[in-house]
Amino acid sequence: MKIKIVAVGKIKEKFLRAGIDEFLKRLSRYAKVTIIEVADEKLPANPGEADLEAIKKREAERIQKYLTGNSLVVALAIQGKQMSSTELSQWIEGMMVQGKSEITFVIGGAVGLHKSILASADYLLSFSKLTFTHQMIRLILLEQIYRVFRIIRGEPYHL
Repeated sequence: MKIKIVAVGKIKEKFLRAGIDEFLKRLSRYAKVTIIEVADEKLPANPGEADLEAIKKREAERIQKYLTGNSLVVALAIQGKQMSSTELSQWIEGMMVQGKSEITFVIGGAVGLHKSILASADYLLSFSKLTFTHQMIRLILLEQIYRVFRIIRGEPYHL
């Protein structure tokens, strides 16, 4: 299985980088994981709706370059479906059984994902009704993907 994560922005915090690196190392036994960072837009002081929409659109244009036709695209969005770790593992295992060999997860920037990315995604996934920084969600996503593969293989992992 190939997992691609297309994320807006760079990870600057050392503690997040350390966690991300640890889960990438752990995941290397189960899947080929690639992280692609696209540049984020500067947020102006007191942005209006038009500013936010323009930012999301420019970031979406950068993201779109990495969404290939053969990959199942999962956009992380607060309005997406929430699942337990077990449900997520069953869903991913089902995709693998259907012959899907690549999943691309998309993480938006500080202002979220543009409607064009949400509309073109194969699936919308939400980890919580809570709001997390886009940097933190990358770490959480990697931990959940690791947990998914442990569950699929019947290896011990707290559920």
